[in-house]
Amino acid sequence: MKKRTLRENMITKLKALPINERKAIEEQLRSNLLNSSLWKNSNTIGITISKGFEWDTQLIIEEGWRQGKSIVVPKCFPNDKELVFYRLHSFNELESVYYNLLEPKPNDQNKTTKEQIDLLLVPGIVYDERGYRIGFGGGYYDRFLFDYNSQTVSLLSTMQLSDNVPVEPHDIPVQHLLTENGFIQ
Repeated sequence: MKKRTLRENMITKLKALPINERKAIEEQLRSNLLNSSLWKNSNTIGITISKGFEWDTQLIIEEGWRQGKSIVVPKCFPNDKELVFYRLHSFNELESVYYNLLEPKPNDQNKTTKEQIDLLLVPGIVYDERGYRIGFGGGYYDRFLFDYNSQTVSLLSTMQLSDNVPVEPHDIPVQHLLTENGFIQ
């Protein structure tokens, strides 16, 4: 199956998830992440601001702040097809951009290099057990991951696993897949 078809089918499934089931999965994903050594051993964490059918990241971000972690979130620069991460101290530092995404307002004081990020939560829609993923189709994360040397993890439900995600030469797998049932080995 082509990436586009896999992506569209999974988005339909995720949107149809009953709210109580969605909340239970999100709670378990959050608990599994916050209790992991990946989280505990990281000081600076890169994470997206979720929206719509994506697994909620707001409570993870808030817990990171409570624990004194440095939370950095990406801003997309479409002309360069580049992701730049900025330190986030408050949700008030976000602005609504194209596709109604919430992204940080660019501020050089809060700009973070990829070398400063200890743990990067990589978003996606469909995954295989090797860590390959289908995202939203822009390739932003694959470009960012090309020379990123720290830990990567994706939060996903077991329903998002596919036997075989089509892989292209530029695709970079996520190191760790964390589901509501724990890490996939």
